[in-house]
Amino acid sequence: MKRIITRVEANSVAERHGLLPGDGLLSIDGEALLDEIDYQALTFPGCITLAVRRADGREERVTLRKHEGEPLGLRLDESMALSPRICRNQCLFCFVDQLPAGLRPSLYIKDDDWRYSLMMGNYVSLTNVDEAEFERMIKRRASPLYISVHATDPALRRRIMNNRSAGELMNKLQRLKNAGLRFHCQVVVCPGYNDGDALLQTLRDLQGLAPSAASVALVPVGLTKWRQGLEELRPLDGEGARKLLKDIAPLQEACRETLGTTFVFPSDEIFCLAGADIPPEEWYEHYPQIENGVGLLRQIESEITEAEQGQKRSSVSSEAIALVTGVSAAPHIARLAERFAPAGARVQVLPIVNHFFGETVTVAGLVTGGDILAQLPEELAADRLLIPACMLRHEGDCFLDNMTLAAFQNRCRLPVKVVDIGGQALYDALRGQ
Repeated sequence: MKRIITRVEANSVAERHGLLPGDGLLSIDGEALLDEIDYQALTFPGCITLAVRRADGREERVTLRKHEGEPLGLRLDESMALSPRICRNQCLFCFVDQLPAGLRPSLYIKDDDWRYSLMMGNYVSLTNVDEAEFERMIKRRASPLYISVHATDPALRRRIMNNRSAGELMNKLQRLKNAGLRFHCQVVVCPGYNDGDALLQTLRDLQGLAPSAASVALVPVGLTKWRQGLEELRPLDGEGARKLLKDIAPLQEACRETLGTTFVFPSDEIFCLAGADIPPEEWYEHYPQIENGVGLLRQIESEITEAEQGQKRSSVSSEAIALVTGVSAAPHIARLAERFAPAGARVQVLPIVNHFFGETVTVAGLVTGGDILAQLPEELAADRLLIPACMLRHEGDCFLDNMTLAAFQNRCRLPVKVVDIGGQALYDALRGQ
């Protein structure tokens, strides 16, 4: 399959070897290019041979020598773009199935694509990967991957995911291990299904795949008020969270002794539900699953402490600041705000109850603009309002309820500041920077 070169970067390897826009790339070292994954893997070595069809129809072989990993400097046509592969599961806990109608279309996409797992850390189930594609994963050295496990018992995983192929997971994970590939795992804890003894069995099975199995994140099931016509599930409550932490503690200790890693990492939300202290920074081992809500609160505290230590002199302010966040993180954010705000500043942390999705949804990233506006106290006296960036989509311009940031600002009686995630950003925002 021919891939058209649309651009050649100036002073690049490709330009030095005479490649031009309009040339067609037929293969690299004899292999055709299916997608961007193939291109990145095949262009990594220091010496490669391209089969090229020039714009005038001539075919040539071009051998390039470069530093290993050095980019060629090519841009290829849109046929190389990755179109997300859709999930074939019908998981009991699927958050997309619990969304109301009328949200932006991208929120309803159920992707399950190992290529996005490799490039962006998306979690995948591996239930839609046939044998040929699985062999390509191994051949392309797809590592690390992020895999939604939920249960290692075949029957239980099939039940949770409503997919007959879901029970084949352990065989696939063993093959990844045999190939020397690494993967991080996720378990969405659904009380009454995969908690208790089932969870411990899952963790022991994954422990047996270490070090290829590098870590396991435990996250509580998210249930919205729009969950209608679906199998009954109940949320993880405080008692359940405390029991979970107690149950997994011996296994974590055993992993530290035998593997040199805690291995199993509950999300911040589980510690918040349990009313437990967030572990120290070294416990998180460089935060392998921070994108999954594992250690974010600890990282923010570590970063804001470092920011304070880097200051040459103490700051003073007479400002009144309001800061919104989710219910679960509010006590921790309030403690940080009180400790690190400038002298004289008055900071009020407002936990926003999630009426849009339901009150059992307590994380900051699912708070909507409408809920914030509805819950700002009438008597709130503040000079400005701080909003964490995780409440907005990636582009930073829209909340989950489709309210734009501009519309929010027009309706809010306070100046609004969107604060990037991280301790330094919070430290600066408290100082008006």
